[in-house]
Amino acid sequence: MKKRILIAVCALLAMAILLGLLQALLMPKYRTNPEGALIGEYYAESGGHDVIFVGDCEVYESFIPAVLWKEYGISSYVRGSAQQLVWQSYYLLEETFRYEKPRAVVFNVLSLKYGTPQSEAFNRMTLDGMKWSTSKVSAILASMTEEESFVEYVFPLLRFHSRITSLTADDFRYAFSAPAVSLCGYLMQTGVKPMSEELASLEGPRLSDYTLPKTAMDYLEKMRVLCEENGCELILVKSPTNSWGYWWYDQWEEQIVEYAANHGLTYYNLIPLCEEIGIDWSKDTYDEGVHLNVYGAEKTSRYFGKLLTEQHGILDRRNESALASRWTERVTAYETQKKIMEEGNER
Repeated sequence: MKKRILIAVCALLAMAILLGLLQALLMPKYRTNPEGALIGEYYAESGGHDVIFVGDCEVYESFIPAVLWKEYGISSYVRGSAQQLVWQSYYLLEETFRYEKPRAVVFNVLSLKYGTPQSEAFNRMTLDGMKWSTSKVSAILASMTEEESFVEYVFPLLRFHSRITSLTADDFRYAFSAPAVSLCGYLMQTGVKPMSEELASLEGPRLSDYTLPKTAMDYLEKMRVLCEENGCELILVKSPTNSWGYWWYDQWEEQIVEYAANHGLTYYNLIPLCEEIGIDWSKDTYDEGVHLNVYGAEKTSRYFGKLLTEQHGILDRRNESALASRWTERVTAYETQKKIMEEGNER
C-alpha cells in the first residue's frame, strides 16, 4: 500500500514538473514585442525609489529614470505597460507599496478615457508579469473581457497551448529567464520618423459624450486615497503627446483640472508646454508624433525632473554612496544601449 502511494505521489510530482516546464516554454517571451516584459522586470529592481510612474505607453516612452538620476539625483522607476487601464495602475500601485514606500507617484491620465475592459492581448501584457498576490487577483477580475476566464490566468498553459506548433528559438532560450528589455521601466526608441504637417493639423473625431467614465474616476479616487494612506504624494500628468494616435480633448482636460483642484493634487498637462520643453516633432518622435523617441523623452525627463525637485521636494540622493553606485551602473547601461541602438540605425 505504501509503495503504491509513493508511486502515485512520484507520478503526480513528475506530471507537475512536466506541465511546469511546458508552461514555461509556451508562455510568450515578448522579445519582438517587448512591452509585455515590462511589468515583470520591476521585481529585480524594487526598493529605494522616491518616485514611481504608473500608466500606459506615455510613461514608459516619455520618462527616463537614468536621466532623472543623472541630472537631479532622483531615484525612480516606471511601472508602465501597453494600454495600462486605470484599475490596473491602481492594483500595480497597491502591490508596489508592499515592496517600497516612494515619496511620490506620477500617474499619466490618458487611460481615464477607458471605463471598461478593452483587450485580452493588452491585459496579458500587464497581468501576466505580476507576481501572484491579492492585487493580481483583483486586477485580473477587474480587467477580464467577456471572452476571458480566470482559470486561464491561473494556468496559462490552457490559454497558450496552441503555441506548441509555432515555437521559436527564443521560447527555448528564454523559457526560465531573459535579459531585461527596459532600463528601470523605460523602453528606449532611437528611431526618427517626423510628424508631418498634415498629421499635425488633424483634429480628433467628435465624441457623443466627453464625460470621463465613472469607473475610471472611481479608481483614480481609490488611487488618491491609497497614496494618502501610504504617506505618498499623487501627481497627475498628461505626457506631451496629443496627436492623431492619442487625442486629448479639452473637455477631458477640464474634468482632470477640476478633480485635481477639488482634492489638492498637482496636475501637469505637458501638451501646451512642448515648446518650453523643447520638443521638436521633426526629430523627437519615432512614429510620426504618437510617441516620443529617446531624444524627446530626455527633454521631457529633464523638464519634469526639475519640477519634481523644485515643486515637490524630491531629494537629490547622489551623495548616498551605495545608491549612487547602483545608479552609476544603470546610467552606464542606458548610455551604452543608446549608443548601440544609434549605431544600428546608421547601418
